[in-house]
Amino acid sequence: MIELKNICYDAKDGNSKEILKDISLTFNENKITVITGPNGSGKSTLAKILMGILKPSSGEIWYNGKNITNYTIDQRAKLGFSFGFQQPITFKGLTVKDLLDIASNKKNTLSVACEYLSKVGLCAKDYINRQIDNKLSGGELKRIEIAMVLAKNGEVNIFDEPEAGIDLWSFEQLIKIFKEQNSTSIIISHQSKIIDIADRVILLKNGKVEHIGTKEQVMPLIEQQKCKKLKESEI
Repeated sequence: MIELKNICYDAKDGNSKEILKDISLTFNENKITVITGPNGSGKSTLAKILMGILKPSSGEIWYNGKNITNYTIDQRAKLGFSFGFQQPITFKGLTVKDLLDIASNKKNTLSVACEYLSKVGLCAKDYINRQIDNKLSGGELKRIEIAMVLAKNGEVNIFDEPEAGIDLWSFEQLIKIFKEQNSTSIIISHQSKIIDIADRVILLKNGKVEHIGTKEQVMPLIEQQKCKKLKESEI
């Protein structure tokens, strides 16, 4: 179980700005939690704090009874944490096969590597020896990144808007992958189809937890916010 205790985060870019305000949450094992909310509500910041990319200004992060607040990205990765970026990064000089081997911490056979790639809708023959560079599209990089998460087979998977740049067919495959994962999945998303598969939905607004509940409880609140914005723009 992951537990966040009174997490705050101040962005220090010239003027200090409070992005997250006293966030206390728990994430249970082998459950899918979707974090949603308006742009600028602190969703991506929270995801990066969970992975150790950012360090909270105050508060604590506990994992299975251990305080990991000061753990680095590498230390959390060794605990079984994986992270899918909103905009996947490139790795010049490395092939797709290299990344799958690094993610799983072993040399994968070609058949196993092919299985990971096929699950994300990529033909292994075309991609297994491709270099991870700017010749790959955003959608291709996103799918390769998800294949890496599958190869790692970690205990905690964090995805920041995994649907970004994904075509419709791959999006359906993505939903299937999330359903099949035997791990704690934390997904940042606006997509209703991803919210539909969540065991629990967290609604963030202005850096605070606005509501926690099932999709049936949270979706009406999201729709109300949309309607309010529409009415205000019509005035």
